[in-house]
Amino acid sequence: IAKFPKTKFDETVELHLRLNVDPKATEESIRGTVVLPNGIGKNVKVAVVCKGELELKAKACGAEQVGAEDLIEKINKGFMDFDVVISTPDMMRELSKLGKVLGPRGLMPSPKTGTVTMDIEKAIKEAKAGKIEFKSDKQAGIHVILGKRSFTKEKLVENAQHLLDAIEHVKPASVKGNLIKTASISTTMGPGLRLAL
Repeated sequence: IAKFPKTKFDETVELHLRLNVDPKATEESIRGTVVLPNGIGKNVKVAVVCKGELELKAKACGAEQVGAEDLIEKINKGFMDFDVVISTPDMMRELSKLGKVLGPRGLMPSPKTGTVTMDIEKAIKEAKAGKIEFKSDKQAGIHVILGKRSFTKEKLVENAQHLLDAIEHVKPASVKGNLIKTASISTTMGPGLRLAL
């Protein structure tokens, strides 16, 4: 990657995996979250949907957008200046109205990924630290960000190692042999490079 021609911006480095799972079998779907030790190289903007005292707490923890019905209304009107949405359980009924807006962008909070929680502080910290979600798609693939091209080789390797460990950790019992069939790495504008497994 370091030898690729330089571009005018700091490219994102991505990891693409093909898994040895049946995408149609629900019990074989792979999903989880991992906090990358070196972050993803960008300032993550967090929106928190909560009420009362928690609003002050969320602001104190560095959330860029905080609110209840007012924030939901704002998002419904097209406001999208955030990368992660965190919500308290009591606000989920209201927030579910935004399913069509947030769902397709992968921004809908979920208890599985730790974005529906009363522990707002922890959720904001993790989001800011570079917590990413991985999920197998309909083609049994996983596509995730590893960091930026400006990262040192060691940082990218460490992030990749953490990510692969997290994916192996949720390997379904029904999958025999290796979970990962093929792996490649690429930058935003660069070609894909096959990795030897």
